[in-house]
Amino acid sequence: MADSINRHDTSTRMSRIVCHQGIAYLSGVVAISRDADALAQTQDVLASIDQYLASVGSDKSRLLTAQIWLRNIERDFQAMNQAWDAWVPLDAAPTRATCEARLASPDLLVEIIVSAAI
Repeated sequence: MADSINRHDTSTRMSRIVCHQGIAYLSGVVAISRDADALAQTQDVLASIDQYLASVGSDKSRLLTAQIWLRNIERDFQAMNQAWDAWVPLDAAPTRATCEARLASPDLLVEIIVSAAI
């Protein structure tokens, strides 16, 4: 059914991925290694995004949008962009916004939310 909604990795609070009408919506992804700097945390987050997208039949070449949240945009923007620019396909850059925010834990420096076509 075209209007079906499929939820993946769901808890009582949230779903990691929600798929609807050919679009995969990922929740905020944070680094597993929280003792790393912004470059390493971003690389960690992007590797997780690759895995989540693959799990629903998509990949980074099908990205539509990205929201990037940095704990300290002045300090970490360049390092995050270094990882992002190496990861995102040249011909498939999504729309993107990057903002500074107080993240859920003081050791989190980067959180990324994406949506992608399946």
